[in-house]
Amino acid sequence: MSVDTEKLLKEASKWKEIAPDYHAYYQGKVEVMPKCAIRSLQDFSIWYTPGVAEACLQIEKDKEKAYELTSKWNYVAVVSDGTRVLGLGDIGGQAGMPPICLSTKDPDEVIQAVKWIEPSFGGINLEDFSKPKCFYILDKLRAEMPIPVWHDDQQGTAAVILAGTINALKFVGKKMSEAKFTIVGAGSANTRTYYVLKAAGVDPKNIILTDR
Repeated sequence: MSVDTEKLLKEASKWKEIAPDYHAYYQGKVEVMPKCAIRSLQDFSIWYTPGVAEACLQIEKDKEKAYELTSKWNYVAVVSDGTRVLGLGDIGGQAGMPPICLSTKDPDEVIQAVKWIEPSFGGINLEDFSKPKCFYILDKLRAEMPIPVWHDDQQGTAAVILAGTINALKFVGKKMSEAKFTIVGAGSANTRTYYVLKAAGVDPKNIILTDR
């Protein structure tokens, strides 16, 4: 082991040691704050009772109003069962701890849970689901949900690779249909990358996908 490598590992180990104390100090990294001004009792009448009832009744008549009268337009649920946490594997939903952790690993129960929380959110971001169930969960929810559903470990990675590919091809002066690709590993990210590259115009004959 080189001196530089040893130094980097020692540095990384230091942050691992102090991180739990920092997490405990803040007791979580996410905070929810109100956007509306609370300056007087009158403001409570607008944002709480009786004012909020009118907004609720309008949404009851027209569900699309939720995008105008609530934060649904800007809320994305990050959902995980913690079965494929980066670098850690299956550590369970709570240990994975994105905002919405599920205490089930059954894909059909995951699908049902996401459907139940749909009214509160404008989109769903699936996170840290193991394969092959991640494919099933994504496809099922995309087909049956009225809001967008995205799997960070599949589409997120594939989108970044496609963006890099587009710019790299501009640099070397090649068309998407002319480029050749080697994809090392056939996990959830690279499998989706294959489909995204194909949809972007890459000839499947020019893609070599390897797996152990």
